[in-house]
Amino acid sequence: MMKRLLPLGLLFLLQSASADEMSGLPPPHQVEQALAHNLRVLEAASNLNVELANQEIRDSGSHEFNLRAGSAQRRISATGQQLKEWDVSLERPFRLPHKMGIDRDIGVASVAAARAGMDDARHEASRNLLQLWFDLLRAHAQSEIWAQQYQILQQQRDIVEKRYRAGDAPKMELHQAEAVAAQAAMLLTQQQLNEQLIVGTFKANFPQIDTQSLPETATPKVVVGSATEWRQRILADNHELEMAQEQARTQALIASRSRADRLADPTLGIRHANEMGGNEKVTGVYVSLPFSFGQRGATAIAATHQAEAAHERAAFVQRRLESDIESAWLRANSSFQRWSQAREAAQIAVQNAALSRKAYQLGELGLTDTLNAGRLAMDAQLAERLARLDANEAHYRLQLDAHEIWQDTHEDEHQ
Repeated sequence: MMKRLLPLGLLFLLQSASADEMSGLPPPHQVEQALAHNLRVLEAASNLNVELANQEIRDSGSHEFNLRAGSAQRRISATGQQLKEWDVSLERPFRLPHKMGIDRDIGVASVAAARAGMDDARHEASRNLLQLWFDLLRAHAQSEIWAQQYQILQQQRDIVEKRYRAGDAPKMELHQAEAVAAQAAMLLTQQQLNEQLIVGTFKANFPQIDTQSLPETATPKVVVGSATEWRQRILADNHELEMAQEQARTQALIASRSRADRLADPTLGIRHANEMGGNEKVTGVYVSLPFSFGQRGATAIAATHQAEAAHERAAFVQRRLESDIESAWLRANSSFQRWSQAREAAQIAVQNAALSRKAYQLGELGLTDTLNAGRLAMDAQLAERLARLDANEAHYRLQLDAHEIWQDTHEDEHQ
């Protein structure tokens, strides 16, 4: 009996040897497919296409040729003569040269912000995938632990039944063992249902990733590097910060464009007129320049304030990211320490539970103490598995933010 119980009780100890070779993450090609088809990423890609089209509009300008034509009838009172007249003109506003340069810069900055937004959308989808994946692993780990506990309690019930039939245990102990096993079966069913619900949520968000065969839980690794080093690595290529900075640059250029618009674009036209019934023909050019009384200046002031607000938002994003990175680094380090402590506690609890079951089998320990030892071992095993997953998730989150895992294979093409 001892040979059958030890592999179950010490299963988590044997995981370390094989887990070192496992990342504990979905296959990279499945992750790539899932992120490529994520709705948030697809929406951001469409927004990038919109900004690319807007860039072409800004490069070509919004001014168009305008054709004017008119006819009139001239009546000379002295002679009563009526003469037909007509005129036609072709005109077009022209952007001033410095405005053309600003418009090109706005287009480039807007596209850069949209591209950063698409990369940031992919990164946020990656974060969501990582979180849901570890929620799934936690639920699966709890189902495994409860399944192991149910099997152990079934074996314990069989031992009690043998002792009862041999007259070495009262019937009350048999009922107690049966009740505990039945309760474990109920809790196992409940946890399996919870796991199925979490699988459904995961598949609804990322149907491209296989959830039938989950990888073994990887052994956590120590976070190498200080918080300052991780902050520098993450901020050196952070899409959210890049997007905020490009948006601030775009708003600054728009403000510059609004100030340039205080001087309106001139309109140049060519006119030909046929007057006096064709006796007089007039051809010439003309220039028109609109004047504004306050509106263009007020628009420029409003755009300047919007640029200042965008600059403050970018600064806020950087401060928030620095704080988030510091918290993530602390979480990764502390979760690793918690796992180390949980592993040590689990080792002791599992060994004690195995000895308690052996002692009960030999009649050296009561059933209540044996069941309590088993319950403590299960709690310790579960705490170790969850702490292991927490440590892995926290470490992977740092690596994800630093673009060390799940890197976009097409990101270089976006630059």
